[in-house]
Amino acid sequence: MRKIIISLTLVAISISLMAKEPADTSYWKSGGMGTLTFAQVSFYQWASGGENSYSANAFLNLFANYKKGNVSWDNSLGLGYGLLKQGTLTKKSDDRIDLSSQFGMKASGKWNYSAMMGFKTQFYKGYNYPDDSSKISDFFSPAYLTLSLGMGCKPNDKFNIFISPLTGKMTFVVDDSLSSVGAFGVDPGTKFRAEFGGYAKITYKQEILKNVDLMAKFDLFSNYLKKPGNIDVNAEVLMIMKINEFLAATINVLVIYDDDVNLLQSDKTKGPGLQAKEVFGVGLSYKF
Repeated sequence: MRKIIISLTLVAISISLMAKEPADTSYWKSGGMGTLTFAQVSFYQWASGGENSYSANAFLNLFANYKKGNVSWDNSLGLGYGLLKQGTLTKKSDDRIDLSSQFGMKASGKWNYSAMMGFKTQFYKGYNYPDDSSKISDFFSPAYLTLSLGMGCKPNDKFNIFISPLTGKMTFVVDDSLSSVGAFGVDPGTKFRAEFGGYAKITYKQEILKNVDLMAKFDLFSNYLKKPGNIDVNAEVLMIMKINEFLAATINVLVIYDDDVNLLQSDKTKGPGLQAKEVFGVGLSYKF
């Protein structure tokens, strides 16, 4: 826990130092989008069988970007949470917190000397459904903190690329029951794992058609100290199709490969593998 407090304190100090600028908001661009989608399946005396189900998913994406002279500072926060009720069982369909902050000083052309901080975790407990008594994740279990130094390129407001040969990746598993079995790559009985390697991140956002917004993120990490060829991948695509000012259909796809996370394979053994999730919904949407 002391290491966690020290790490988060250093991050907070660095961000507060970056933020010490005059309160002139003309150098800032900020905004975001929030969605709340629903789905329902209901049966009554249905001869071929079936089970009632209800689901709701909420997603909030915020950004605040600063640009003055040769200095830039881009910040984004993504929050998602969803629940699915099927029969008597209620389980999560989404749960994530994703914070990113990149500070840059102009180097040449569109390239910047950059420092980046990324943080990911979740809000609530996750279980090995349909067994809702076997906890497999929780808040800050896992949590991932990355601190990187490298070069960034942002030719416009739609596209951003960051490349870092110097990245520290820290994995936290603070829950005792999960850390004791070595969940998420930590050594059994420990709550912290440190890695050192190279990192790359690409983000893209654009209105690809009228009333159709696309946002995409692609992260790569290679651990120099252990199996550097086994690259961790984290990719996300979010498409929002506006129906009117307040209604929209959304498609969210996430794909993850983490070489340190063991999954149950088809042959009943455990090992790293591809994780994928897709969420489609229709509901309320607001862009600001």
